[in-house]
Formats: sequence, structure tokens, C-alpha cells
Amino acid sequence: MSRLLDEYNNQIKESLKSKLGLKNIFQVPKIQKIILNMGIGDGKDDSKLIDKAVEDLTLISGQKAIKTKSKKAISGFKIREGMPLGVKVTLRNKMMYEFLDRLINIAIPRIRDFRGLNRKSFDGKGNFSMGIKEHVIFPEINFDKVDKMRGMDITICTSGKNNNEALELLKSFNMPFKEDQVN
Repeated sequence: MSRLLDEYNNQIKESLKSKLGLKNIFQVPKIQKIILNMGIGDGKDDSKLIDKAVEDLTLISGQKAIKTKSKKAISGFKIREGMPLGVKVTLRNKMMYEFLDRLINIAIPRIRDFRGLNRKSFDGKGNFSMGIKEHVIFPEINFDKVDKMRGMDITICTSGKNNNEALELLKSFNMPFKEDQVN
């Protein structure tokens, strides 16, 4: 079992139940899935860029990434319907907790000039999204073999009913959020 999943089952569930004032242990929010997305705008001109992005995202997530294709043609951007434009992967269960553990303890501390995650990045329904400017913060990526720095989006979907429940859940996993500052 993943270290983070074991910690969630043994410690975090009970503390969240009392902190949020829930009556039943099954009401405690949990993480449902993590979606990693990499948009490759230059991929319309060179298909090797998409293949390299698939390879990088597969290394980062530990699961095979798939190409995302355009849904409709946009002549102003020279995009045809069905052109590959990005890469995505959805993580669940054991792989999700292992990725979250690596994200919190290894990757986020390697971000340059990091001051904490924005608390306003929740969508109102308990899901948290964050962007990363350089994918080389993950230790699986060999810096010498990188052809281009790529950004990526990470969305953490929780079963929390609102932003406060999801925030408490992610804080209990030691996600480094910015503290509210009063001026």
C-alpha cells in the first residue's frame, strides 16, 4: 500500500471527521482522481514533439499517456479536426497516491521561487487545479535529454462538497498553501 494512502486511512480520516464536524466516516472527503494535462501547441507542425511529450508524461505519471486531438477545425490557428494537440493521463487508486506523494515531497520543493499554492485555485465543487511551468521538476525526467521545457496542468478531483472540505483534505496531506495575509 502507498505510504500516503496508509496515512490517510489510519490518521487523516479520523482527524478530518472531527475537524469538519461530520457524523459518519463515509462523509469524509477523499481524493477521487488526478488528471495530468500537457498542451503542445507546436505539435500541429511536428508530430515528434507530441511523441516526446507522451514519453515524458508517461515517465512522470508511471502510466501510459494518451494524445488529445482537436475537436473542431480552427482556420486562424491552422488546426484541422482530429489533429493531436496535447497529452493527458488520469491517475486513480494506488498510482494516484504515489504520484501525489512525489508531487508534494519531491517536485513542489524543486520549483524555483516557490511561495506556496494559491488557495483560490479551487473550482467551488472541491476540485483543485495547479499549473507547473517546467516539467523537469520531477526526478524521473533526465535534464540532459530534455529538448524543450514544457508546462503542465494538474487537477486533483476530490469528493469534498465545497472548497473548505477539499482545502482541509489537501492540507492534511501537507500541500504547501499560501497563508492568508492581512495588510
